[in-house]
Amino acid sequence: MNECHYEQKMEFFYNHSNSKTEDDWSGARLIIILVFGSIFCLFIFLSNAMVIAAVITNKRFHFPFYYLLANLAASDFFAGIAYVYLMFNTGPVSKTLTVHRWFLRQGLLDTSLSASLANLLVIALERYISVMKMTVHSNLTKRRVTVLIIMVWAVSIFMGAVPSLGWNCICSLNDCSILAPIYSRSYLVFWSVSNLLVFFIMVVVYMRIYIYVKKKIIVLSPHTKGSISRKRTPMKLIKTVMTVLGVFVICWTPGLVVLLLDGLHCSSCRLLDVKQWFLQLAMLNSIINPIIYSYKDEEMRNTFRNMISCGRNRGRITRTSSRALSCSIEPSRNTEESSISFHKEVKA
Repeated sequence: MNECHYEQKMEFFYNHSNSKTEDDWSGARLIIILVFGSIFCLFIFLSNAMVIAAVITNKRFHFPFYYLLANLAASDFFAGIAYVYLMFNTGPVSKTLTVHRWFLRQGLLDTSLSASLANLLVIALERYISVMKMTVHSNLTKRRVTVLIIMVWAVSIFMGAVPSLGWNCICSLNDCSILAPIYSRSYLVFWSVSNLLVFFIMVVVYMRIYIYVKKKIIVLSPHTKGSISRKRTPMKLIKTVMTVLGVFVICWTPGLVVLLLDGLHCSSCRLLDVKQWFLQLAMLNSIINPIIYSYKDEEMRNTFRNMISCGRNRGRITRTSSRALSCSIEPSRNTEESSISFHKEVKA
């Protein structure tokens, strides 16, 4: 019977796996990482909180697509929490962690990735439903959207907790990986392959949706009235999601490939040299997403602008403050007008 080592500190497992990378995160280098990491995490918190606030306050965003987009922002916000916990439990501190605290550190990261991935899958479902009916927004009820959001977080938390529930190498040291000293290599293979497979499926699905909508718009264009921008509203939403998906795949694929190589026990691969850089690339994903929303979605951009300007005016006289409060829910009318127009044009 294999001996288990739950009472050991992480230094025992780092030494066993010959993982020296944590020693490099010390001194001036660690201070630089903490300073810049804190700045990035602060931006993650503020920007994604603005996305969530925009969806809540702007009635033009009260549609299934934007509810799910807000949930994606919530997963990025959660990723920021995971990065903060990681930053202050890395470097020399890593080896002093208990097994349970290390599981918590990695579990937060795994949960944030699973939440982002699951959200993109659910958004793909919502976009598919809307595309099949050629509408700007699907007719998913708020109750169904709420159930989907709950399912996203339930599955994500479970996936993040799997190693701590037993799929680890604490009782089988020969199966321990290098990058994650108490994760079994078999789990890393499962984790990386399953995520890469989902990446591939989502890319294929969105490409099919994009091609389908583009063909439909070309067919409908000669028979519809209204501005070109209104006809292209469904395509704009799909392009936004495809951009988010593309950035997500670019930011996370290198790290998953490295984990896969570690799981396959690639002894000639210099995995420790690239580990921290790919982790920072993954962190960059949570920073970029709010920028994509504001750049690709004019309605979202205008709402951000109103929220910022209202915040500046809040400390002025009562009349101006009242106006600031009201303008926080005063969006442009592009989305609603586009939705009504597109419905009428398709029915025509």
